[in-house]
Amino acid sequence: MYKILIVEDDLVIASSLKKHIETWGYDSKYITDFKNVLDEFSTYKPHLVLLDVSLPYFNGYHWCEMIRKISKTPIIFISSFSENMNIIMAINMGADDFISKPFDLDVLTAKINALLRRTYDFKPNDECLIANGLILNTNNLSMEYKDTVYELTKNEFRILQVLMSSKGKTVNRDTLMSKLWETDSYIDDNTLTVNINRLRKKLEAVGLNNFIITKKGIGYLVP
Repeated sequence: MYKILIVEDDLVIASSLKKHIETWGYDSKYITDFKNVLDEFSTYKPHLVLLDVSLPYFNGYHWCEMIRKISKTPIIFISSFSENMNIIMAINMGADDFISKPFDLDVLTAKINALLRRTYDFKPNDECLIANGLILNTNNLSMEYKDTVYELTKNEFRILQVLMSSKGKTVNRDTLMSKLWETDSYIDDNTLTVNINRLRKKLEAVGLNNFIITKKGIGYLVP
């Protein structure tokens, strides 16, 4: 089932869109936390995004640009800002289409269906993991935070990969050690602690304090 993420400040419109989209057999979700749109995108893994220009905190152009850094998921702008300059800016930021408000729901649905048909790869992008503003690039063993890229060791990368893949869930130490063994490094309980501490210092150095939480006697958690 295709999933469509709605990023729309007007909850009446968002609710109406969700209801209409689901009548076509799609799964749909609208965002209410406009500070963390990228985290919501990463967690939900939609096949298509409906994105308004006017949003709290950061506008739609910002979130379009951020999504395009990690994914080729189709994006349709829906906005009352329908001047040519806004349309051009949306397309230049990576949007696939632009629909002016007010719009006909059937026309929007036709555009959604057409865009999904034209998109060859419907699988969610697996090259990046995102949590709390940190982007983990799985194709080059690096992390990105606030537009700056930082290199990671194999063990640091694997720890973040396991914890961020299970965001919100505690991962026990045995699971982490077994995953780290796959890097061909000898990992025992003490070595894991050393690696976790080094990684924490690297995260704190870039401004990510308490990114990894210790659950005493159990394991670790990225909240």
